[in-house]
Amino acid sequence: MAETSSKRSHDDFAENNGGDVGDADDSSSDDDMGPQLPSATAPKKKRRVLPHEKLYIDALPKNSRYSKSLMHKEQLSFATVTRTDFLITTSVDGVVKFWKKIAQGIEFVKEFKAHQGEIRSVSASEDGRSYATAGADGTVKIFDVITFDLLAHLALDFSPRCICWIHRRGASLPLLAVSDDSEPVIHIYDGRGENQTPLHTIKGLHRSAVSLMAFNNAYDCVVSADVNGMLEYWSPSANYEKPDHVFQYKSATNLFDFKKAKTVPVSLTISPSGHQFVSFSLPDRKIRIFDFATAKLYRTYDESLQAVEEMQQGGTAAQKLDDVDFGRRLAAEREMESSSLRYNTNVTFDESGHFILYGSMVGIKVLNTFTNQVVKVYGKDEHLRPLNLAMYQGQPQKKGVTTVAMAASSNPLLQESEARDPILFATSVGKVRFYMFTNEEEISRSERDVQNEKPTLLNPKKAAQAKKVETGTSAIIHTSYGDIHIRLFPDAAPKAVENFVTHAKIGYYNGTIFHRVIRKFMIQGGDPLGDGTGGESIWGREFEDEFSTLKHDKPYTVSMANAGPNTNGSQFFITTEKTPWLDNKHTIFGRAVQGLDVIHKIENARTYKEKPEEDIKILNIESS
Repeated sequence: MAETSSKRSHDDFAENNGGDVGDADDSSSDDDMGPQLPSATAPKKKRRVLPHEKLYIDALPKNSRYSKSLMHKEQLSFATVTRTDFLITTSVDGVVKFWKKIAQGIEFVKEFKAHQGEIRSVSASEDGRSYATAGADGTVKIFDVITFDLLAHLALDFSPRCICWIHRRGASLPLLAVSDDSEPVIHIYDGRGENQTPLHTIKGLHRSAVSLMAFNNAYDCVVSADVNGMLEYWSPSANYEKPDHVFQYKSATNLFDFKKAKTVPVSLTISPSGHQFVSFSLPDRKIRIFDFATAKLYRTYDESLQAVEEMQQGGTAAQKLDDVDFGRRLAAEREMESSSLRYNTNVTFDESGHFILYGSMVGIKVLNTFTNQVVKVYGKDEHLRPLNLAMYQGQPQKKGVTTVAMAASSNPLLQESEARDPILFATSVGKVRFYMFTNEEEISRSERDVQNEKPTLLNPKKAAQAKKVETGTSAIIHTSYGDIHIRLFPDAAPKAVENFVTHAKIGYYNGTIFHRVIRKFMIQGGDPLGDGTGGESIWGREFEDEFSTLKHDKPYTVSMANAGPNTNGSQFFITTEKTPWLDNKHTIFGRAVQGLDVIHKIENARTYKEKPEEDIKILNIESS
């Protein structure tokens, strides 16, 4: 009898396991043990595909180079596109500019000097009708976007940190939330600006000052972040507490991730559908995408300097830079973390909500969050470090019902009716311009940077020398009543004289009127608006008082008009009597020495509410 071996054969093992010896991938044979060489026949991992991705990409601007740039006088801080087809830009000198989207491109509409100093935060309402700015000067300005008009001025008794419109589209009462820069409170104001006192104040929600707020129209809910990295949800319709239709317990969310990582969000953006929000944080430089309802983390992208440097050194970066260029860009990256720029950066969604756009060392990245692939980079060959982004994607002019499948089809009539003019707007570190990426194909590099503002001297030494030239010891005010000769005192009030002489030389006072005349007291002029509310200094901001041994102890003294200490602009007055009560309240920078009869003739003109009934004009001013 033959001896039956108890040893299992290789074939037995394969058979018992239902495997096929010839299929290395499905078998559990001993041949699979240990490291294997890569097989040419090994199946590749299936790549995720976003349905209609090409359609979404086609809705983005096609040209990766910017086609046009426009200016402010100072560095830009924020760019905002509203639902009502307006672009609103702000700069660090407190200026707000309105631009209207037209068939191709944009056109300038209006400019406001909204704040004295930096603008800390801006917000556009969900319906695109309201816009607000909060300044370091302790004020909030509310604008009507459609009429591009300044509606209201809120003079706060605290320094604002962040603002956010928190009413849904179609709400009868607009609500504006304003956080305090030094206290962990949020004040809720009537968005019409009719009441200077808050309608409600949220206390106890945060333990430190709130630095960011974003309103989700779909959930009627606000997500707010404080300077220590804590995030909270609250709703105006839920008595300013967490609404019921989001997560139940905060411990089941990822909202503590910032605190754990010792990092702070500097940007919060809600997706178009409201189902997600995205944050960018410093100093870890990570982009985090959250599901809004559950507050669970969906995606994280690392843009840290350490990761960037490692890829550069290892040669694995998508765009290899030479060492000099890399060093220059790295310096701009570090500058972005400065206190003046850190809250100006943002991450934004495209209209589909599948792509996020954000500035990086190599340009503006467009990242498909479904496939985790960068599908486009704007400005990679430009000398820019993009900072604040806004996107207009040109909704179809004909409001017919169009499905994604219809849009993806090759129907020429449909495509023509759905023509778009998408524009990506971007500010940049250290630039006084904002940049426009469009579909325009023919770009003239010599003409794309539009000089829509008067150029300023870039060399500080040259600027200082030029300023020294703009002074003098005398001036002649040519008025419609005659000439007034003035002796100037540059040693006693150098800034006031420089301001007056510079304004005179550039024709700032030409055609202005003496808008305020009080007999036996003074005559006042220098306001381009002609009502006592306008005018600014040559520096674009108020400047300080310059008190000296000069006194208002005789008539014909020329002094700066102001609205309180250190608020000098362009307006000045000439006294007609001794006015000692004005000493150390108004800067004296000159005295009239000839044309005294002209001063008295103006003083005795017929007036209504202190304004001459007949305009008395300053024709021009000569200085020497």
